[in-house]
Formats: sequence, structure tokens, C-alpha cells
Amino acid sequence: MYVPLWLWAATVVGLLVLIAVDLVIVDHRPHEITTGEAARWVVFYVLCAVLFGAGIWVFAGHDYGAQFFTGYLTEYSLSVDNLFIFMVIMASFKVPVIHQHRVLLVGILLALMMRSVFIAIGAALISRFVWVFFAFGAVLLWTAINMLRGNDDETEYRENALTRWVRKIYPVTEEFHGHRAFITIDRKRRMTPMALVIVAIGSADLLFAVDSIPAIFGITQEGFLVFAANAFALMGLRQLYFLLGGLVNRLVYLSYGLAIILGFIGAKLVLHALNEYHVVPDWLDFSNWLSLGVIVGVLTVTTLLSLAKSRRDPPGRASSLR
Repeated sequence: MYVPLWLWAATVVGLLVLIAVDLVIVDHRPHEITTGEAARWVVFYVLCAVLFGAGIWVFAGHDYGAQFFTGYLTEYSLSVDNLFIFMVIMASFKVPVIHQHRVLLVGILLALMMRSVFIAIGAALISRFVWVFFAFGAVLLWTAINMLRGNDDETEYRENALTRWVRKIYPVTEEFHGHRAFITIDRKRRMTPMALVIVAIGSADLLFAVDSIPAIFGITQEGFLVFAANAFALMGLRQLYFLLGGLVNRLVYLSYGLAIILGFIGAKLVLHALNEYHVVPDWLDFSNWLSLGVIVGVLTVTTLLSLAKSRRDPPGRASSLR
């Protein structure tokens, strides 16, 4: 897929315009995001992704269009599973509700910039070395196994190494000072908890890239589509956070569905590498249409089963975190 420089530039500029619009309309006056407002923004960002994918479908071909939609759906689904961690971080830092949107926006923008570096490195490696598919496949299969095992201690947030390092080298105030990241007290420059929680959100999302980047490379090796799918999935994540809120934990079977998806993509990567080495026949190199069907089917089944279970069981623990 040939992508001219002007199209790359137009895509990046378009994303920056979306960010600017978000900042002007939503963040110019800090306030608690209502469910209705969040729903409208989620629909807006999903429509933007659909229109972008439709453009790929029309001008680049239906195969590339299917790759984008499959990658976008996969990245968005993985992002939904990560929302619970964001809730735990927000609760741990006691972030005021009116400032949570800015925390998510800045943190995710930082993560997008860092992911872009990963994407560039991954694309360069894949274009030169077939064995990289084995490595990516192994990462996804291991992640799938760990997701099936579960984690019983996910309600307690432990600061990662980067957050602890930042806290150690820079004095942090005890209280928030509006949405300011830094403040001067007694002629000394200090960091506020607002800056620290942004570091925590951004670094946590960067860790999520360990499975999401290999996953999308299992769907498409086109760097442009990988970047676009990641960008649109992350851009819509903030409003989805406010829309779903404590309901995220009611998707009790989502982690199992994502484990199946990651396991499927991991196996797909391994089979693709074996096919490149002419070890397995071509029919074992699964098509993008099959991948799209599997992902949509698994997500539909796990979501319906989760909603059915949530009607029978009382609300879970995540709802108490907001």
C-alpha cells in the first residue's frame, strides 16, 4: 500500500484538529462530563473512524479497508479492557471528576506519541525479518494465557517504575491546584498530583502497547493503517471512560473474549511466519475477512453473555471507584 507524504500529513493534521476541537469545546471549561455528552462524543469519534475506513475502502481497496476496520475494532476492544485500570489510577490519586478529562487527554496523547515510535520500529523490523512474527505471536499467546489466568489484585494500584522515579526526582504537592501541572511555592518549583497522574496514565497505556501493537501487526503490516487504527481507538477512549464508568466491570467475560482474540491473532502470526518459510500451506495463512469475522463474533458473544450475567448479579466493585 503506497501512502504519499501528503496523506500522512493530512491524517496527522486531521487528528490534531480533532484534538483542538476537543480542547476548545470540552476542556476550555473544566466540568463533570455527563453521560449524554460522553455518548455524543463517542458516536462522533466512531463516525470519524468509520468515515476514515470508508475512505480507505473506496480509494485503496476493500482488502485494506477490512484491515483497518479489523485493526480498529481490535485496538478499541483492548482499550475498553484497559479502562478499569484507568479507573483504579484515578481513584488512587483522587483526581477531581472535573479534571479527569484533561488527565486522560494528555496521558493518551503522550502514549500515542510513544506508540508511534514503537509502530515505526515494528514496521521496520517486520519488513526485514520474518522471525519477528514468531516473537510477536509468542507475546500475544503469552498475554492470552495470562488473561485467562486472571488477576485477583487488580483493584489496588501500584505505581510503576517511571511514576516512582518522577516522584523521587521532583517534589510533589499534597493537593491539586486546579488543572495546573506545576506550581511555585516558597520560590520552589513543585509538581502537582495532576502531572503525576498524567505520567501514571501515559505510562500505563504504554505498557498496554506490549500486546496491542503486536496484535494489530498480526492484522496488517501497513504502518499507515497501524498508526491510524491506534490513533482513532485512543482518541475515542476518553469519552468511553465517562460513558461506561463503573459499568466496565460488568463486562465480566470481556477478558476471556480478548484472550481468545489475542490467542487467535498470535496463532495467525506464527502460521504466517511458517507460511513465509514454506512450512505450512497457504490456506493456513488466515485471511483478513476471517480475522474480522472471528473478532466480531467473539466480541458479540462475550458482550451478550456479560450483559446477561450482569442482570442476574449485583453491580461489581468497579462502580464504587468513581
